[in-house]
Amino acid sequence: WWQQAVMAASEDEKEEQELRQRFMAPPVSGLRELRRRRRELRSRMELLIMETQAEVCRALAALDPGAAFAVDTWERKEGGGGISCVLQDGEVFEKAGVNVSVVSGLLSEEAARQMRSRGKALKAKDGKLPFCAMGVSSVIHPKNPHVPTMHFNYRYFEIEEADGTKQWWFGGGTDLTPTYLNEEDAVHFHKTLKEACDKHDLKLYPKYKKWCDDYFYIKHRGERRGIGGIFFDDVDSPSKEEVFQFVKSCAKAVVPCYVPIVKKHRHDSFTPEEKQWQQLRRGRYVEFNLVYDRGTKFGLLTPGSRIESILMSLPLTARWEYMHTPPENSKEAEILEVLRNPKDWVH
Repeated sequence: WWQQAVMAASEDEKEEQELRQRFMAPPVSGLRELRRRRRELRSRMELLIMETQAEVCRALAALDPGAAFAVDTWERKEGGGGISCVLQDGEVFEKAGVNVSVVSGLLSEEAARQMRSRGKALKAKDGKLPFCAMGVSSVIHPKNPHVPTMHFNYRYFEIEEADGTKQWWFGGGTDLTPTYLNEEDAVHFHKTLKEACDKHDLKLYPKYKKWCDDYFYIKHRGERRGIGGIFFDDVDSPSKEEVFQFVKSCAKAVVPCYVPIVKKHRHDSFTPEEKQWQQLRRGRYVEFNLVYDRGTKFGLLTPGSRIESILMSLPLTARWEYMHTPPENSKEAEILEVLRNPKDWVH
């Protein structure tokens, strides 16, 4: 028996070593705890977001070899913590961040109110709602105006109600924000996401594509933030396992939907006027994130949340000009037309 025990310990050590090499930093919950609870969905989701973070960071670093990700681990005194990986001032990327957070504790009244307003009938015990939330989130702002900005986020949420029952749901999405329209890139991006969705249900891509167009809408401007992708929230059916597998497919599609576009355009030449248009479009990006984005709002309402990680999505530079209107029939006007009237890119 002792030989078996030694062999098992050796296997455990080997697995732990492999996991360490796969990630950007040790997981928030700790490798031993994750392995102990490896069959639980919470643990599998944490492993998935850790793997996604590492995959994306390595793919981006390979595109911008002169730059490196700063890896910053942090703890939240109310429970949990996270890993922020940020690259700044590279040759290809002006700012690229890939964050993982795994937090738990009691939901604040404001955050609970926000959830109830979305139709969640949450029954608190003595005004308290224990919760667990985890996710991977990324925003990539390239230097070249011909390389689009990209955002993705995949998350899992669990709440324990007064009677001990647990409510759970997944959310997430991947979307593209180009400064200039390139139809070939738009088709590639949407087709890659559609393939990930189609593995699970042919109804998902059209449903989540429309949800994305409706969600990333800057109401006060009457335009979308970008050319969309997929977006979903509060998904809790058909089953926990099926939704997890769907989220996994979407997370695995991030690198193939975006990296080929960066490779194609990172060395494109551009003019000072094109750079200025990129800065103005980034201003719109900031407006959406600070005024409408649900994840930003939730983060700012969660006690002990890390503001630097929440606002990592904002670009290093942006611009707001008074009453700027691009000339008719210009390339700048072309992208605005698509932002005001979303297109079907895959049919």
